[in-house]
Amino acid sequence: MRIVITGAAGFLGSHLVERFLKEGHSVVGIDNFKTGTPKNLAPFRSSPRFKFIRQDVTEYIHVPGRVDAVMHFASPASPIDYAKYPIPTLKVGALGTHNALGLAKKRKARFMIASTSEIYGDPLVSPQREDYWGNVNPIGPRGVYDEAKRFAEAMTMAYHRYHGVDVRILRIFNTYGPRMRKQDGRAVPNFISQALKNAPITVYGKGGQTRSLCYVTDLVEGIVRLLMSKVNEPVNIGNPHEITILELAQTIKRLTGSKSKIVFEPLPVDDPKVRRPDITRARTLLGWKPVVPLEEGLRSTIAYFRGR
Repeated sequence: MRIVITGAAGFLGSHLVERFLKEGHSVVGIDNFKTGTPKNLAPFRSSPRFKFIRQDVTEYIHVPGRVDAVMHFASPASPIDYAKYPIPTLKVGALGTHNALGLAKKRKARFMIASTSEIYGDPLVSPQREDYWGNVNPIGPRGVYDEAKRFAEAMTMAYHRYHGVDVRILRIFNTYGPRMRKQDGRAVPNFISQALKNAPITVYGKGGQTRSLCYVTDLVEGIVRLLMSKVNEPVNIGNPHEITILELAQTIKRLTGSKSKIVFEPLPVDDPKVRRPDITRARTLLGWKPVVPLEEGLRSTIAYFRGR
């Protein structure tokens, strides 16, 4: 296949580039490096099957030649990013999705939107199933990301119903692993960076809020299976094993051998209290489930951060 990946220089985008090149596909990566980094793509630049286009996808996307799949992964994806870039976050979810869908329609290609568990907001049910419509504050500080992704899903289904575009809707839950940025703003890179420096490990609230952490190789396997399937409805991809933020901080402190103290700060506005996917649909339709244990994945991620 010849696959276009927007946001190719990001954490997840670069892992997808690596996976598809290893499988013998050709990849066209698109990124403007707003939150991605050229270092993530450096290992692939010499491949004759990899082409890179530096571009903001909120502008018209032109990719000459055959295109078999368009995977729209471009977007700021952490609270620190969409607080810094609120309008670009909205634009890449709206205009960027529109342009990526336009390319897929023009080339008669399969389309995948990288959506998120954040479309469920601060959920009132747990675990979260794909038929849950969410509890989102549209005008809160996180609304720029949540609503951008909800709009992107709506547009994706509109192109599917009206234009017949073959679509995949991927709802990504918390994912971690090598190539995350130190200043990402999410719990795993924050805690690891602080622990390796023996600096205070910052836990928001009392640390009782939960997250479900999926190692990046498991997530990529789920993404590939969804792309190659015939499933047009949304699918949660994530690890249903739930852990509190305080437990995560304590685990990372232990694995790093850190002397850090855990300190507590006020909970950010609209921070989700629970986050756990129901992956029945992924198990049933894709035959997928995560296999990497949390501590194994954390050890690998810690090793990457030590190297940085």
